[in-house]
Amino acid sequence: MSGVAGEMQAEGNKTIEGRFELLVQSVTDYAIYMLDPTGIVTSWNAGAERFKGYAPEEIIGQHFSRFYGEDDRAAGIPARALATAASEGRFEAEGWRYRKDGARFWANVVIDPVRTPDGELVGFAKVTRDLSARREAEERLRRSEERFRLLVQSVKDYAIYMLDLDGHVTSWNAGAERFKGYRAEEIIGQHFSRFYLEEDREAGTPERALRTARENCRFEAEGWRVRKDGSRFWASVVIEAVRGDAGNLIGFAKITRDLSERKRSEEALEQAQRAFFQFQKMEAIGQLTGGVAHDFNNLLAAIMGSADLAKRNLAQGKDITRFLDNVIEAAQRGATLTQRMLSFARKQELKLEAVDLTQLVRGMAELLERTIGTGIAIDTQFPLILKRVHADPAQLELALLNLAVNARDAMPEGGRILISAQAATAGPNSGLVAGEYVCLSVADEGSGMDEETLAKASEPFFTTKGIGKGTGLGLSMVVGMAGQFGGKTELKSKAGEGTTVTLWLPVAGDESPRAPASTPSHVPAARRERSLTILAVDDDDIVLVNTAAMLSDLGHTVHKASSGREALRLLARERIDLLITDYAMPDMNGSELAEAVQAGWRDVPILVISGYAELPVGLKLRFRRLSKPFVQEELEGAIAEVVPDQTATVLPFRSLS
Repeated sequence: MSGVAGEMQAEGNKTIEGRFELLVQSVTDYAIYMLDPTGIVTSWNAGAERFKGYAPEEIIGQHFSRFYGEDDRAAGIPARALATAASEGRFEAEGWRYRKDGARFWANVVIDPVRTPDGELVGFAKVTRDLSARREAEERLRRSEERFRLLVQSVKDYAIYMLDLDGHVTSWNAGAERFKGYRAEEIIGQHFSRFYLEEDREAGTPERALRTARENCRFEAEGWRVRKDGSRFWASVVIEAVRGDAGNLIGFAKITRDLSERKRSEEALEQAQRAFFQFQKMEAIGQLTGGVAHDFNNLLAAIMGSADLAKRNLAQGKDITRFLDNVIEAAQRGATLTQRMLSFARKQELKLEAVDLTQLVRGMAELLERTIGTGIAIDTQFPLILKRVHADPAQLELALLNLAVNARDAMPEGGRILISAQAATAGPNSGLVAGEYVCLSVADEGSGMDEETLAKASEPFFTTKGIGKGTGLGLSMVVGMAGQFGGKTELKSKAGEGTTVTLWLPVAGDESPRAPASTPSHVPAARRERSLTILAVDDDDIVLVNTAAMLSDLGHTVHKASSGREALRLLARERIDLLITDYAMPDMNGSELAEAVQAGWRDVPILVISGYAELPVGLKLRFRRLSKPFVQEELEGAIAEVVPDQTATVLPFRSLS
C-alpha cells in the first residue's frame, strides 16, 4: 500500500508541477525564468521570449548577464544581484536591459532565491517586467517639467512663484528676483505679505487675496508693492489656486508684473490732460472776457456818452429825451446780453408753463417781420394739431428771434426762412428722457457751414460775423435754454446748402396754458391815497439810491440800510410796512435777513431782489422775488402783489425783543 501511495503522491506532484509550468508559460507580460546558482538560465517562459526576443533553445544554458549592458557587466552588477538575493532573500531594481537585437528597454527586475526544504540554494527565480512605456512617459513628463521650469526661470518681466496653503513662498524665478530684489535663498519660506505696504498688511489685504483665490480660484488686482530696498512699485497681481489630481488645493501660483512705467505714463498723460483742459478753460475764459468786455464797452460807451450829453443839455435847458432813450436802450441791451450769457450757463430764472407753439409763433409774426426786414420771406409749417410744450414762453421767443436773426445774416442777398414743428418721440439712446417731444426748427437757405465751423458754432462767443456785428452768444444761449427745458438742440448744416437748428422740447402735461401775469402800468388812484413806509436794503450804494428814488417817486416813505444788521436796527425803532432787500450781501444775505424779520416782525411783508445767477442752485425762496434789472413799473407791480391792499389798517409794530 505504501508503494501505491508513494506513486500516487509522485503522480500528484507531477500534475501540480505541470499546472504550474502551464501557468508560468501562459504569462506574456512578465519574463519568468529560472537560473541555477551560478546564473545560468534553466527555464524560459513565453513572456521572456516576447519582449527579450530569445527562443528557449537560444537562451537556456546561457548566463543571464548577457541581458545587461557592457558597463554593468564590467561593474559586476549581475553577480552582486545574485549575491544580494542569496544573502538577503530578495533583490529588486530597475535599469536598462538589452533585447536579442541589441535594443534597450527599461526593466523592473526581481530575483528570489530558490532553496530546498533543508535550505540548500538550488537556483534563482527571476521575474522581469518591461517598463519602457512608463519610463518614456515619466521621461516626457520630466522633460516637460524641466522645460517649464526653464521657461519660468527665464522669464524676467514677470515674477512667477508658488505659495503654499498658508502663503509662504516655495519657488522663485529670475523675474521675481529682478524687480523685487530678493534672491531665492532669501525669500523661499517667507510669507508673501512682506511685499505689501504696511497699511495693506494691517488692513488684511494679503489674507483677503488668498481667501478670494481659494474661494473663486482666482484673485486679480493692481496696487502698490514694496521691493527689498523699501522702494514702491505699481504691480498687477494674479493669484491662481493650484489643485492636485484629486481636486484638493495644494497651493497658489502667483504672477506679478511691474507696471510702474505704465503707471508713470498714465500719470503723465493725466497731468498733460489736466494742463490741456486748464489751457482750454483759460482760452475759453479769455474768449468770454474779451467778448463780454467788447460788447459791454460798446454799451457803456453809449450809456456814458448819452448821460454826459443829457447832463450838459439839461444845464442849458434843452430837451434830453433822446439821450435818456439811448441810455435805457443800451441798458436793455446789456440786460439781454447778460440773459444770453446766463442762458448759456443755464442759470437764468425760468417760468415754465404749457406753451402753444402755434400761437407763440403767430404772436411773434409782426416782431419777426420788423426785425428781419425786407428781402427775407418767413414761412411757417405747423401741423393742424400740435401738443403744447413745457417751456418758458419769453425765453423761447428770445431764442426764436435769435435763430431768425442768425438765419437772416446767413442770407445777405435775401432768401427764405422756414419755421416748422412736428411731433417726435425720444428713445433710450437719444440723450433725452424717453417720451414725447415737439421738434421746433428754424431753417435758412444761406451759405451754411463746413464741418470745422459747425463743430464750433455753439461755443460761446464764436461767431462767423464781423467784429462788432455779433456777440457769439445767440446759439449758445439757445443750447443752454433747451437743456433747461429738458430738451436739446440739434444743428445741421452744409456749406452752400443752408442751416437748420432744431429744438427738441418736451411735451407738457395736462395743465392749461397760464395767462401771462399782468404788470400794472400804474397804481390805481385808490391805492395811492396812503403811502407805505418801506425799508430798502442793499450793500451797493448806487443800486440802493436808485431803488429809493423809484420808491420815493411812487409816493412812499423810504428808509435805507446798507446791511442786514443795520436793517434789523432800523426795524427795532421804526414802523415799517414793507421790507425790500437785495439777496447777495456780505455777512447776512437777503434770505437770512428775511428769516430774521419773519421771526421778529411776522406781519411785515418781504420782497427779495436778486440778479439772474445770485441764488444758489436748488434754492427756492419763500418770498416774492424781483429780478434785476428792473424798471419802476415792475417794482410797482411787485409791491402791489406783496401788499395788495394799500388802504388797509397800518400793520401793528412788534419789537424783536
